[in-house]
Amino acid sequence: MIRILRSRRPHVPLATLILSVGLGACGSSSAEAPSPGSTTTAPPVLSGRTVMVLPVQAQVGVGGDADAELAFALAARESSVRWVFPPRLGRAIEGAPGLGARMRDLPVGMFMQIEVERVGDPLYGDLLRLAALVDAEVALIPVQLVPGARDANGQITLVTAVALIAVRSGRVLWFGLVDGEAGDPGSPGVLASAMELLARTLLWYAGG
Repeated sequence: MIRILRSRRPHVPLATLILSVGLGACGSSSAEAPSPGSTTTAPPVLSGRTVMVLPVQAQVGVGGDADAELAFALAARESSVRWVFPPRLGRAIEGAPGLGARMRDLPVGMFMQIEVERVGDPLYGDLLRLAALVDAEVALIPVQLVPGARDANGQITLVTAVALIAVRSGRVLWFGLVDGEAGDPGSPGVLASAMELLARTLLWYAGG
């Protein structure tokens, strides 16, 4: 099952505990939060763009290398997107220490609190500096990865909160929660399946 939500206050376990609210975001929190599954939308087409894929900013209660699994899932699907994955981003950061670019511990907590339309500093500056190193147009930020609720059979889903941001303008192109398929919480296949479902959601228009 894939559940894609665009919500003002997502109902994600531990969200308020593991992420702090960032500063400098333009958005609205006046409306009531939609219930799970009440609104759906597709991400924008990324074909022909250079997209830097940042590491998962908060991975709590989930084992395994989500960054590697997501990179594999995205690269395996047919698309004309020019991906820049965390290993390359890390090398670029190491090669320009004076720039002060970073890809971890970014101030993204506001995505779990309000509907963000445009990001400001300090996140905007962080993304600009990082994008300048790899000539990226779009930032794909996995904001958090947490377990969902257990079902009657003891199986869980993994819920990934993801933001797509136009780097130069700071505009949020899409934000959603992708709820993967249920599985045994101790199985590494649950993480791989969740990242495959996320890749399929982001590249809904592509084959492979």
